[in-house]
Amino acid sequence: MSGNRPTAIPGAVAAKSGAPGAPVSGARKAVGSLVWAVGLPAVMILGAGIGQWVTWIGVVVMLAAVAVAACLIGGAWHRAGAATLASVAGFLLMLFAGPAVYEAYMMTVGEPAAAVVTEVTDRHNRRGADMFCSVQEAGGDRATYEVSQQENCFGQAEVGDRVEIRKDPLGLLDPRLPDGPDQENTTEITVAATAGLTLLTAAATFYGGQRRRQYT
Repeated sequence: MSGNRPTAIPGAVAAKSGAPGAPVSGARKAVGSLVWAVGLPAVMILGAGIGQWVTWIGVVVMLAAVAVAACLIGGAWHRAGAATLASVAGFLLMLFAGPAVYEAYMMTVGEPAAAVVTEVTDRHNRRGADMFCSVQEAGGDRATYEVSQQENCFGQAEVGDRVEIRKDPLGLLDPRLPDGPDQENTTEITVAATAGLTLLTAAATFYGGQRRRQYT
């Protein structure tokens, strides 16, 4: 009787039991890869946006997303090349996404307000110029703000200049100074670079997921 027992197929048993070595179907692989390809860059951009408000929280979120990408693609999926590309693109995305989110947000929903530049200082550091501008609103409660290069203080405005700043309607971010004559299209360039790096990170992640290697 023992000779008539059907022989179990290891691959079938593994697939049925959901063991780690079980092959992933094409549909599940595509959906899973797409979810990661959308989710990881989205978290990086979210962290960049948070970083404009609370720097250290944004940095932690972005670095965690890059680390997850490297471990997932390079470790779990065994695609070192795709992991390297996604990690490098993710780090570059961290540099561009923050300014892009801030500038696009301010240019889109920022509230315009007339102001006067009251002080411009260069707190020179090891990396070079480190500009700070003090501006005072011309109306209302005449609030005064000190903004840095992050808020577009690059020396394009001088003391006494009347400018139109953009204020965050939620009051979370510092106002943004207007662009100078030599800053045309800088926002568009920053946003375009962010979009390109986002697509590159997503493509590397999706490719790594689709071409993942599984070892039994």
